[in-house]
Amino acid sequence: MGLTVLVTGGAGFVGSHTLVELLEAGHQVVVVDNCCNSAGADHPGKLPPALARVSAITGKTIAAFYMVSLLDRAALGRVFAQHQVDVVIHFAALKAVGESVKKPLEYYTNNVAGTITLLEVMREAGVKKVVYSSSATVYGTPQYLPTDERHPTGVGLTNTYGRTKHMCEHIMKDLAAADKEWRVVVLRYFNPVGAHESGRIGEDPRGTPNNLLPYIAQVAVGKREHLYVYGDDYDTPDGTGVRDYIHVMDLARGHVAALEKLCSQEFHGAAAYNLGTGTGVSVLQMVEAFARASQRKVPYKVVGRREGDVATMVASCTLAQDQLGWTATRDLHQMCVDAWRWQSQNPNGYE
Repeated sequence: MGLTVLVTGGAGFVGSHTLVELLEAGHQVVVVDNCCNSAGADHPGKLPPALARVSAITGKTIAAFYMVSLLDRAALGRVFAQHQVDVVIHFAALKAVGESVKKPLEYYTNNVAGTITLLEVMREAGVKKVVYSSSATVYGTPQYLPTDERHPTGVGLTNTYGRTKHMCEHIMKDLAAADKEWRVVVLRYFNPVGAHESGRIGEDPRGTPNNLLPYIAQVAVGKREHLYVYGDDYDTPDGTGVRDYIHVMDLARGHVAALEKLCSQEFHGAAAYNLGTGTGVSVLQMVEAFARASQRKVPYKVVGRREGDVATMVASCTLAQDQLGWTATRDLHQMCVDAWRWQSQNPNGYE
């Protein structure tokens, strides 16, 4: 039985790829996005290009799109009034770690106040099921690796972005504890990369990319002269930061699995799951893998560490495997090949 899923931030990178999986699984999707971080704000009144391409890939129609901010309670209320929503997948957030340290008020307002407004409007509409897009940053500097869901959260958080995600997780857990009708699945992403294998949708950061792979891809395609490597003096095999990169289509499948769990008879309350591969990749290993996949040189310059970064972050994903029946299937080479296909076919993103 297909569900009507309201997706906040559905025009963004992870959101748009998840729409493909949702539509192919037979669900109806209603998308809410203010397009502050995705192509679409330049063309008000039109479907954002990522969403038009999602429809082209799947051959299925997006039920509705609303260019609405989560801070606009009245507009959000109208969306819920017009659709019989079964469940919400909540992606919408500002997400740049470095920027969050410089702009804390913007991050708290958008990510925390926006989430509270969404939950209040959901409650008024009688919609009490949500899949929340969280982050491995809630673990702070990891006390052990690989990091599983039993690891403390909120201790030694290194940036504002991580604090906003941690706060939102707690708001939802408190809500589920106070009102037994609420069901919450929190997904803690590690580092989403890659693109849909069609090359039609991918990561299209506005301005300077904050994430490693799109920056590398822009260097390889000739848009940027070189990559900046932030620090080569970490306690890691080659001195550069190590992360657990996950293909965005594996991540998208994780949301469909989470949805099935959330709507199952036996699920109650709130649960959190890591989504990653369990394999650490350093910045320099990623540079090398992308150079191989693209057959292009990726020149780089080492500069000082970036505020808010930790040395190593790698996931244990056993819980998602056991309880969601989900596991990542695509390797680093596939991530780079798909990211390069998207970047080389769309050198200026969706423009």
